Formats: sequence, structure tokens, C-alpha cells
Amino acid sequence: MTLRRFDTLFVRLFVLMWLTLVLSHMAAFLTVTSGRGGEPPGRATPTFPSLPPGDLWAAHGPEARPPPADSRPMPPSSPPPPPPQNARGPGVGPGPGPGPGDSAPALARADLWLDYGVRLFVIAFGAWLGARWLSLPMRRLSSAAQGLAQSFGGAAAAPSLDEQRGTVEVRDAAAVFNHMALRLQQQFDARGLHMAAVSHDLRTPLTRLRMRIAHIPDASQQQAAAADIHEMDELIGDTLAVLREQNDGSGARPVDVAAFLQALVDDLADQGNAVTLAPPLPMRVLAHPVALRRVLGNLLGNALRHGGSAEVSAERTGQRLQIWVDDRGPGIAPELLTRAFEPWVRLADPVAGAAPQAAKPSLAGHGLGLAIARDLAQRDGGSVSLHNRPGGGLRACLDLPALV
Repeated sequence: MTLRRFDTLFVRLFVLMWLTLVLSHMAAFLTVTSGRGGEPPGRATPTFPSLPPGDLWAAHGPEARPPPADSRPMPPSSPPPPPPQNARGPGVGPGPGPGPGDSAPALARADLWLDYGVRLFVIAFGAWLGARWLSLPMRRLSSAAQGLAQSFGGAAAAPSLDEQRGTVEVRDAAAVFNHMALRLQQQFDARGLHMAAVSHDLRTPLTRLRMRIAHIPDASQQQAAAADIHEMDELIGDTLAVLREQNDGSGARPVDVAAFLQALVDDLADQGNAVTLAPPLPMRVLAHPVALRRVLGNLLGNALRHGGSAEVSAERTGQRLQIWVDDRGPGIAPELLTRAFEPWVRLADPVAGAAPQAAKPSLAGHGLGLAIARDLAQRDGGSVSLHNRPGGGLRACLDLPALV
């Protein structure tokens, strides 16, 4: 445990750089020397033993000492013999001097480039391995953060990181992340429980209000009060439905899109709604059927409320499946398309550039339909988007991962 205190990012980075540098030197040296037959770069110069100090002729007597060079007669001068054709020497042929046939500079440059190339390759390879090694904790953290976002409102438990793995910095970050994930999950659960309790308890006073308005003598006031109570009851029902579906423990399963859409459209048509379906090709998705029905029901309800009719179609593009719900209503101003997904936001039938305003209850809904549809679609790995149609009206697109 004491040694793990020194397992820091600095130590790992230092060790990695040192090992890479040593390996690059060794690889470059072995590569260059092996290319020259095991001989290191440069020309070997023969060495001769040095003479011992002192007078070499002292032990042989004065008679053995050679006469001085000045007293010896000079032999008759003769011209020096011509050098052999294969002689090597300074300025003669391809010797070690700077003759025209000398290849030593070329070999030196080649060795230098080979040395640099080997070092560059080894250092680049070490940097690539080090980047993957040092970035592995970041990839784990990113994956855990994505899992944490998907666990909110779902049946899956919040992910956690191993607090005993990695450097000191990584272990500290893992501990902080696990604590944060636990607190967020607890707060999310507490908020859902509180909203469910409040929504459930509001049903009792609403029931009493329904009984009391029956004694109002004015029929118009009685009808208006009944409409307000009905709207509040639907709002409570939507809230409870969201909480119930977010905590649904059932898993996703393959859904036949063509059969699912046909059954949904038939149910709405039997209720007198103008809904048509363009027969899609056989396609399947992995989704929660209850949540998928709720998403499409909300999109179709908006289309019928604002456009009076709805056209449903589906198409597969690569690994994604798009389900479109089109209407011929007034559409939504482009700057409000994103805000339409915010909870409790109700947009009136817009004119181009109109600002959001309170709409009639019969047209505006409660401002939760699109927010619910988006959240439930994200739970199955999908998304919901809105687009104004060129010929007028609005297109709602549900994008889901297709099942092979």
C-alpha cells in the first residue's frame, strides 16, 4: 500500500520516456552496426606498442650505439620509384585521404539517416503505446459517464469505477465519480418518489371538487370547472405515467415495426381520427414496447391536435430506422423547434416568428408530450426531432437503432 503512493502519472510518464529513449538508442546502434558487418561506425586505426622510457643503447655499451645521422655518408641520389598502381596513401588513388574514389562521407551520411530513422520509429511507437496506456482511465471514465446518463430513469444500476486500479490521480477520480453517481441516483430516486406521492395525493381533492361542482346552478360555470378539473387530472396522469415508465423494470425486446405501426394506426382510425400509414418494409427494432407506443402516441396526438390529420411512414437508412409523423398544420417557428421539447412549454399555433404564448387548452396540451417522447426515445438509444415541411405542416422524426 505504501508503494502505491508513488504510482503517480509523473512516475509512469517518466518511466515510459526513459524506456523509449533507451530502446531507441539500442535499436539504432544494433541496426547500424549489423549493417556494417558487426563493426562500429568509423575506420579502425592500427595501434603500435609504445617504446619504454630511457636510453635503449645504454645496456649495450657505447660501441653498439649507432653513429649520428650527420656522420653517416649519404648514398648517391636516385629518383624515387613510381608508386604502384594499387598503392593507397594520401592523395594517391582511393586511399583514406580525400581522393576522388573515397566513399566514407556517403557511408557516414547513410548511417546517420538510418540512425535517425530507427530512433524516430521507436519513439513514435513508444508514444503511441504510451498514449493508449495513459488514456485508458479516461476511456473508462467516459464510458462510465455515458452509462450514468442512461441509468437515470431506467432499470439499470448506476455504473461505478474501480477505486483500486490505476495511478493515484486515477484512483482519486474514480472515488469522486462513484460518490457523485451515488448521490445523483439517490437524488433522482427521491425526486421521483416525491413527485409520485404528490401527484397521487392530488387525485383525492380533485375527486371532491368533481362532486362539489355538480351542485353549481350555472351550467356554463359548471362546465368550465369540469374542464379545468379534467385538465388537471390529465396532467397528473401524465406525470405518473412518466414516473412509472422511467422505473419500468422490463427489458427491451425486438419489435416488428410494420405490425406495431399498423396496430397503432388502426386503433386511432377506429376512434374516428384521420390517420394513414404508408406500408413500411419489414423492419425490427430493439425497444420497450410500452415506451415506444407512448412516444408514437404523443407524436400522433400532437399531429391530430394541430393538423387535424396524420401521415405515418418509416424507412431504414443503414443501421438506423426513421419513423415519420407528418401533419398539415401551421408548423412551428424555426427558432422554437428546440424549445418545444422543454417540459411545461406550451406553444400556440405559431405564425412565422411568433413568440411562445399560452394557447387554448384544446390545442396546447400540457407541455409534456414532446419532453416525454424525447426522454423515452433516448432510453432506447433513439432521438426525436421536429422539422417544418416545405409545403406546410410539421414532421416529427423518431430515430431508432435498427435490429439486424
